[in-house]
Amino acid sequence: MARNLKPRHKASRRFGENVADTLKSPLDKGKTYPAGMHGQKKTFSKTSEYGRQLLEKQKAKAIYGILEKQFHLTFKKAQKLPGDLGSNLLLSLESRLDNVIFRSGLATTRRLARQLVTHGHFTLDGKKAAIPSMKVKAGQVIKVKENKVKKGYWSALNERIDEIEPAGWLAFDKKELTITINSLPSNDEMPKNIETQLIIEFYSR
Repeated sequence: MARNLKPRHKASRRFGENVADTLKSPLDKGKTYPAGMHGQKKTFSKTSEYGRQLLEKQKAKAIYGILEKQFHLTFKKAQKLPGDLGSNLLLSLESRLDNVIFRSGLATTRRLARQLVTHGHFTLDGKKAAIPSMKVKAGQVIKVKENKVKKGYWSALNERIDEIEPAGWLAFDKKELTITINSLPSNDEMPKNIETQLIIEFYSR
């Protein structure tokens, strides 16, 4: 299975925001320029319209931790859906199983959520769910497998379980370790740090 293994902090410095979801970021230390000896000089160079479009696409890929082929496929599927293309693209990305685990608060980063999914920690409506890109629907229930609950990660999670605050479109049962998808996110609940119009323009060239 293809994975995005590029250094997370370098990506954050390149895009000028914490795309890795980590608590600590090089941006906190004022390193708001790309890594490397010429990083600071690059911040002064003028970026073309194509460069802005490319950078926004790359940033979206970094945020969700997916590679070009899968991202492009997601875009093409979003094109076939009725309604606004930008909203459809974000909705497709937000409804990925690994992203839902992240949004629920059960994983502090999307990379960790992806790892938990691929290692078979969850079921979806009672069935095995080990593919990060699986799409969830309103009304479905994600549950931590009973044979995983008392092991490593989950036993440690109990220490901070009361601090978990899921996204508004999700319901988290702390006792049963289940996530119920009450609805898919509305436009107001979508991430605001991705300019989908630039991505649309990039693929429309």
